[in-house]
Amino acid sequence: MLKTKGPLLLASNHPNSFLDAIIYDILFDIPIWSLARGDAFANPRIKKILAHFKMMPVYRKREGDDNLMENYQTFDNCVDIFKQNGAVLIFSEALCVNEWRLRSIKKGTARLAFKAWQENIPLQVLPISINYSSFFTYGKLIHVNIGTTLHYDNFKPFPTDGLQNKHFTEAVKEQLREGCYEFSNHDIESLNNYFSLPEENKKRNWLLPFSTLGALVHFPVFVIADTICKKLSKNNVHFDGYMLALLLLLYPLYLLLTAGILALLFTWWISLLYFILAPVLLLAYVKYKVRIDKSFQKKDR
Repeated sequence: MLKTKGPLLLASNHPNSFLDAIIYDILFDIPIWSLARGDAFANPRIKKILAHFKMMPVYRKREGDDNLMENYQTFDNCVDIFKQNGAVLIFSEALCVNEWRLRSIKKGTARLAFKAWQENIPLQVLPISINYSSFFTYGKLIHVNIGTTLHYDNFKPFPTDGLQNKHFTEAVKEQLREGCYEFSNHDIESLNNYFSLPEENKKRNWLLPFSTLGALVHFPVFVIADTICKKLSKNNVHFDGYMLALLLLLYPLYLLLTAGILALLFTWWISLLYFILAPVLLLAYVKYKVRIDKSFQKKDR
């Protein structure tokens, strides 16, 4: 399935902001355009940057009726992508929440699929579910469950568009529900069972000394990044997304700075050895243990 060619529409749940889209883009062989919440495109400069990263806006009613008209342009752009055998990712819940639960499926997925099929595009619709063992920790498991491809022949004939859309939405919902883990945020027992955490952690015990050293070496950058991202994500669901973006910028600078200090204090070869080994130790820290968000799970959000 990961090598599926376009035209392709991925219909997914949405538990972890733009990190969901990044993971899908990494997994699939073909480039994926993703539909994102429209208010992120309010700034024209930001809109150009997001377009560069293959993102298009979808506006919700809460963002103003005037903006809803722009959704027609976005859907037209999607159809053009399908005509070129491209792929589009749509988050069928139309809402991101850090939780283990499938929310109601909106009509946008059905409307986009049938718009393409009405233009005789051989579009494939692939329901796909993504599940995280945590949303606020380093070292997590991600399970991606892929459904069965849906085609136009699965949804004809129906006497009305409404019945057609309803049948399609139910088919997508059924597959997403099969692949989406569902339990409350404080249910640590279910979390352990779904992700087999005790067994996974036992496999990695040999990494403990390397993990400990990696944690000590990277403690300053961990504290800085964690503090910044918690403040930025205090009232939203973007902690993991912010962390990814921040560390892409911050970690190379941290590595160069600390290597430079070692070169001044000791010798160049110690600095070079550190520069090579530090990322390996960081990987050991991340891989050593699957961590869960205990503080987050004390209450439902």
